[in-house]
Amino acid sequence: MSWLLDLTPDEWNAVRLSIKVATVAMLASLPPGIAIALLLARGQFWGKTLLNGVVHLPLILPPVVTGYLLLLTFGKRGPAGAFLAEHFGIVFSFRWTGAALACGVMGFPLMVRAIRLSIEAVDRKMEAAAGTLGANPLWVFGTITVPLILPGLIAGAILSFAKAMGEFGATITFVSNIPGETQTLPSAIYTFTQVPGGDEGALRLTLISIVISMAALVASEVLARRVGRRMDIE
Repeated sequence: MSWLLDLTPDEWNAVRLSIKVATVAMLASLPPGIAIALLLARGQFWGKTLLNGVVHLPLILPPVVTGYLLLLTFGKRGPAGAFLAEHFGIVFSFRWTGAALACGVMGFPLMVRAIRLSIEAVDRKMEAAAGTLGANPLWVFGTITVPLILPGLIAGAILSFAKAMGEFGATITFVSNIPGETQTLPSAIYTFTQVPGGDEGALRLTLISIVISMAALVASEVLARRVGRRMDIE
């Protein structure tokens, strides 16, 4: 089994880049994910159903379509991409940052849904009690609501990370498959399947992908249970 860890430099780069992209995508998605989940869970406004549909659209659209829409929007000639490149020097297309953006978009619905369900399960009486004592809404959310929804936050973040680790269609459409820059694990596996004798490399990276994703899911379950037990004790 030593061949499993006998990775080439390009394979190691794909592993490191995948973890980097998935981590950045997860962390960048967390603040807007919390805000959107709170809005959908508590808000009453016209267009709520439409917003919910837009948030979950990446789950039902073909990933290639999502990637193409990102390319049209955040590419160098796209409205958002041209503005960011000209005024801030931020370029997404054909960069690892673009891969993180694509992965973040694809994992966003899973994160929002997990957090939203946790917020909806919170007993509003506890928040109201803190409010009657003079606490402002931001303090109540940070000290009362966030600890109560922490298992959902953890689950949503890990689901987003796991989704990012396996994202392929949107990423390869938006940022292509450039070794060392945008070639993540799924892209590297695809490359191996297209060349003669690449089966061993594809199998190595497939097993590594499974191990990383399973480790993330197990860690999420363990953390959520520990947080839940600690809250029960308190």
